[in-house]
Amino acid sequence: METLKAPETLKVRVWRGDAAGGEFAEYAVPARENQTVLDVVTEIQREIEPTLAYRFACRVGMCGSCAMEVNGRARWTCRTHVRRVARPGEVLELRPLANLPVIRDLATDMAPFFDKWARARGQFQPKDAGDGAVPDDFAVVPPESKARREADAGIECIGCGVCYASCDIVAWNPDYLGPAAMNRAWTLVNDVRDGARGARLEAVSGDAGCHSCHSTQSCTQHCPKNLDPSSAIAGLKRSLFWDSLLGRRG
Repeated sequence: METLKAPETLKVRVWRGDAAGGEFAEYAVPARENQTVLDVVTEIQREIEPTLAYRFACRVGMCGSCAMEVNGRARWTCRTHVRRVARPGEVLELRPLANLPVIRDLATDMAPFFDKWARARGQFQPKDAGDGAVPDDFAVVPPESKARREADAGIECIGCGVCYASCDIVAWNPDYLGPAAMNRAWTLVNDVRDGARGARLEAVSGDAGCHSCHSTQSCTQHCPKNLDPSSAIAGLKRSLFWDSLLGRRG
C-alpha cells in the first residue's frame, strides 16, 4: 500500500502592527506549486488571520499596489514566486515597504510618495495652457529624436514605490524627493510639448533634489519595470549644469 506523503509546509513571518509599533507573527501555510508571495498573504488572510491588512488590486503586475518587503527586498508580491526568494525549509519574512508610514500590518500610506511627485512638478503642463488659444494641430514629436528616446526610457513607471522603499538617500533624508518623482520630472523635461521645463528643473535642484543622489543604483537595481531612475537623475543634474553654465536659469 502506497504511503501518502504529508503536505509540505511553508513557514511565514509577517509584520503586524501600525505606526505606533508592532511585531512579527508566525504562520504556516501549505507549500504549493508555482505559489506567489501574494498567494501566501491571501491564504493567511482568508484561512488563518482575517484581520491581516495588505493591499493588492490587479494580481498580474499592472498596478504595483501589492508591493512589500520580501526577505529584505522590496518586490511586487504578485509576480514573485516563493521558490525564487525562499528555499525549501527557509522562512518567508514579510514587512511593509520601507521609507513610508505604516497604516497597518503590510499596508503603507503612499501619500508622501505622491506628494513628492507634486513637489517635483510631475504634472504635464502644455505650452499653450495659459493663453486660452486652441492649437491648430497636434504637436509633432519626432519618435527618433534624442529627447523622445529619453522620455520613453522612463515613461512606463506605474508608481509602485519599490524604488522609493529601496532608496538609501530617502532613508537618510526623508525630505529627498526620491527616484520615482525625479524619473517623472525627467520624462517631462524631455517632452517638447511641455511648458514647465524651467520651473520643473528649479523644483528638483534644491537640497532635497537630484544633487542629493549618491548614485548607489538601488532604484535601478530593484525596479520591477527595469527602468533606470539613476540615469534620469543624472540627466537632471546635466540639464541643471548646462542651464547654469549657459545662463538659461532664472
